[in-house]
Amino acid sequence: MNPQLTPVEIQELQQLLQHDTPAQQALTTLQQHNGYLEASFDALWQEKVGKTDYSQGKKSFLQLTLNEIRTEICGDDGLRGQIKEYTKNPGSASLLNTIIGSLVIVAAAHGIPIDSAITTIIVLYILKIGINVFCKYTEPASEQEQGKNNNS
Repeated sequence: MNPQLTPVEIQELQQLLQHDTPAQQALTTLQQHNGYLEASFDALWQEKVGKTDYSQGKKSFLQLTLNEIRTEICGDDGLRGQIKEYTKNPGSASLLNTIIGSLVIVAAAHGIPIDSAITTIIVLYILKIGINVFCKYTEPASEQEQGKNNNS
């Protein structure tokens, strides 16, 4: 799955987050990468951390990062609830900024050095595919297989 934001979605977010410099950086990067969230994440990561080769495995670095913080995103009623609330009211800049800020804290607690621009891409990825899809259907194969084995 390689989610992509449309030019209209990017433009709406630029207006919504017009006073948020890190979010604007993320949205500019999204424009440069035709709305592709994974490519934008990789570009921002390389800009912040330097060129790093993560191509040894089949998963993108975005997917690896999401796997590290998935439990906190999906298990934390506060963060998951904020994401669900935002999907009901997608015009709320303050709610979107709260989600981004909360995710920066979650990532830092896991030793993942991401800033607000990178976190903006992660939040937009989760919003694009949907929190339920993210939590239920994108978990690693081993967790899905364990769930099947436990239900048998």
